[in-house]
Amino acid sequence: LSLLEEFKTNKTRRFELSDIVGHVVSFSMDQHGSRFIQQRLETAPESETALVFAEVQPRALTLMTDVFGNYVIQKFFEHGSTSQRQQLASQLQGHVLALSLQMYGCRVIQKALEVISEQQQLELVRELDGHIMRCVRDQNGNHVIQKCIERVRPEALDFVVGAFYGNVVQLSSHPYGCRVIQRVLEHCTTVQKDSGIMAEILRHTCRLAQDQYGNYVVQHVLEHGKWDEKMEIVAKLAGQIVEMSQHKFASNVVERCLQHGGQQGRQMIINEMLGQTEEADSLQAMMKDQYANYVVQKVLEVCSEEEQTLLLTRMRNHLSTLKKFTYGKHIVARVEKMVAQTTKQVATQRGHTLIDGEEGSDLLYEDVST
Repeated sequence: LSLLEEFKTNKTRRFELSDIVGHVVSFSMDQHGSRFIQQRLETAPESETALVFAEVQPRALTLMTDVFGNYVIQKFFEHGSTSQRQQLASQLQGHVLALSLQMYGCRVIQKALEVISEQQQLELVRELDGHIMRCVRDQNGNHVIQKCIERVRPEALDFVVGAFYGNVVQLSSHPYGCRVIQRVLEHCTTVQKDSGIMAEILRHTCRLAQDQYGNYVVQHVLEHGKWDEKMEIVAKLAGQIVEMSQHKFASNVVERCLQHGGQQGRQMIINEMLGQTEEADSLQAMMKDQYANYVVQKVLEVCSEEEQTLLLTRMRNHLSTLKKFTYGKHIVARVEKMVAQTTKQVATQRGHTLIDGEEGSDLLYEDVST
């Protein structure tokens, strides 16, 4: 019976790290053995940690790409001594690209970037120069690029950000690329963003807003961008609010404009919903649409009292028709509730108390016309 088998079957014996000397690698590559080592490394005295490290270090590269072994290496990066971290980091050299593209290796690289010195970070990251786009498009590599952008001093990452210039739309429309672009927006310098990232996003706002991944990038700018960038997005959507609101992905962008586009953005959206004349309003079409109905609900949530009264007055004309539509029903309930609340407020202000069951909505709408 091997020591590992005994460890897994003998429930009475309490194992310590010193008990598995000579068997550390096989334990590290076993589900239960790996968990045991990880737990013990958190509290083990330096003498025991050193015994384990002596066996792990020569086999570190193998363990890094192992389904269970990678966690042991990560634990050493977290709880090991400075010297142990440095030794493991130096073993990564020459293998950063291969590890970044590997399912378990990419986790080790990410952990290393969190804890090693800046000098070592830079040495590792430079190995990815010339392979940035390949990593971004890779299911494992993209996490490493995100971690680089989050953890490494942005001034040292010009070669990473530079690889994105001219490819921003393509990356923003990619399931992994859109995450990387968002990290750039969060962590990179204004100069880096203004040298080719932001301009490309703003130039293609409408296209990105309608993309299943690109819409997240546009939303990100609306939420965290500079005021003039937000206003440029709002201006780009002008004239097509109704159409965009009926789009599965772009409707999310319109909602963000309502939340973060200031009064100017909100006003523009409401004006387009209401149209030039009451007959030409797009409210009914929006209220019964599976996506635009959420935009209408968001408008009611964020608009001023005056805008709300105007919208509710217009909506009231459509309620009976809307009840026939699946998505219309959502909003009918919401509007009726709001009408009731507003009616109560108006009635209270006039010193008129509604009796249960009394139809008060007319009161509100008479009020509007006077």
